Amino acid sequence: MKEQINEMEKASCTDNAKMEADDADGFDINVIKSFTKKNFPKTRHKLKAQTSKIVSSFKTQGLVSWCPTSVEYRGHKDGIWDVSVTSLVSGGTGAGGYTGNGNILGTASADKTARLWSVETGRCLMRYSGHQGSVNSLEFHPCQELVITASGDMTAHVWSASQATISRGYSDTESGDSSDEGGLVTGQSLERGEQRAQALVVLQGHQGVVVSADWLAGGDQCVTASWDRTAAVWDVSSQTMIHQLTGHDMELTGAACHPTSRLVVSSSKDSTFRLWDFREAIHSVSVFQGHTDSVTCAAFSRTEHIISGSDDRTVKVWDLRNMRAPLTNIQTDSQVNKVSISNNGMIAVPQDNRHVYIYDISGAKLARLPRDHGKCHMRMVTSVAWGADPLDTVKPSLFSVGWDRVALGWKLRGKETEHKIV
Repeated sequence: MKEQINEMEKASCTDNAKMEADDADGFDINVIKSFTKKNFPKTRHKLKAQTSKIVSSFKTQGLVSWCPTSVEYRGHKDGIWDVSVTSLVSGGTGAGGYTGNGNILGTASADKTARLWSVETGRCLMRYSGHQGSVNSLEFHPCQELVITASGDMTAHVWSASQATISRGYSDTESGDSSDEGGLVTGQSLERGEQRAQALVVLQGHQGVVVSADWLAGGDQCVTASWDRTAAVWDVSSQTMIHQLTGHDMELTGAACHPTSRLVVSSSKDSTFRLWDFREAIHSVSVFQGHTDSVTCAAFSRTEHIISGSDDRTVKVWDLRNMRAPLTNIQTDSQVNKVSISNNGMIAVPQDNRHVYIYDISGAKLARLPRDHGKCHMRMVTSVAWGADPLDTVKPSLFSVGWDRVALGWKLRGKETEHKIV
């Protein structure tokens, strides 16, 4: 695995050498012609109509400037595969103790551990060391203080984050190691108050690496994806596999669940992604073949869209109500890793070449995260995650992780923004 990663990074560095050094746009002038223009000439008109329904007003001038990293989260001993953020806080006002403030960050690493961090201070609150292999993904339960992690040991584990919320109360009253330069705060690998979690549930049944796990809406169920070419739906309380989702021709790269509907999207190295519908007693599946290389990720927006990313250096936006063709095609400089869609429709795209670009749902480029020396990722960026408020200018609202073992928090600069979702 590490040898393959090194080869991908070398290829990305070679591609970067061919580009103009840190040009404003950051796009390769020799990038392949637009898939949308070539094959779907009528898409632009359709896209304009659809976009007007989603975004009634959008001023990009306030979105193009991001502060250099305001918080660093350090402590992992190997590359980080995944990042997730939640707003759970014990004793909060929302359901399940949620306040909606986005206070805890989760990271999954090849060092066989997952960690939970205080978003504001960068302090490590909890460490989970129950896996015997690389921890490949991490997702918080939407309304309970639970976390699910997927691993190279062919299992997925469910564990409690409740002690992290208690530790957070301590860490937020104590000063962390900080620097006066740019308000940089670094988390330490061994902190007073850091907790160690134990597995509550172990899901076993896959015959290969489990690359991702996510919570299915509307119940005590989750979905896992594996290199054994299958995904699975599990009843967590009984630790039993309810459905085995077969059909992909190659290893899966991930599976994601819709935030409010019983829909699942699985992505695969076979260059396809599949949409699984569990809203009826008899579930259905649809196959989509818009990419020409491995589909590295697919995710739902909170509205009616699926965003897919691929090693073919494209990100595609699809309308769930009409999946015959992508609404738009975003060309990138390098292979795409795990994307994230904000509540207001911004798409953060991490790439093998260490860059992170931000687009709106129509494909317009809004920003590129700064590449200041010492305040950026030095190796490929594997995953990104938006906080609850993507336009927050006070604390980090976008988080990225990479193979350089570091998680970074990014803060929006400026207040001249207007973004409305219909």
